[in-house]
Amino acid sequence: MQFTSFLQDGRLTVALTGEIDHHRAKGYIQSITAKIEAYTPNICVLDFQEVTFMDSSGIAVVINAMRSMTRIEGKLLLSGLGSQPMKVFRASGIDKLVEIKEAVL
Repeated sequence: MQFTSFLQDGRLTVALTGEIDHHRAKGYIQSITAKIEAYTPNICVLDFQEVTFMDSSGIAVVINAMRSMTRIEGKLLLSGLGSQPMKVFRASGIDKLVEIKEAVL
């Protein structure tokens, strides 16, 4: 699992990479949760621009990030979604719970 993240003006951006499947999801969940707890951002952006494949485990990553942000009264945004991850999110209804931006904010 490899990703980059940065905090700027209360906005935590986490750029995910590669495949998000059941093997990688747990690591992503733990790392993202730790960053949210450490930085308590107003907004957390999960950037999917470099994600090449995602199964339903990606839904768990987003739901856990959403729960973490809700606990600190923050907002979660998704950006850079390709067609394959977007299909997974639409099928699950996540696109109705989390704001999705086309470009990285």
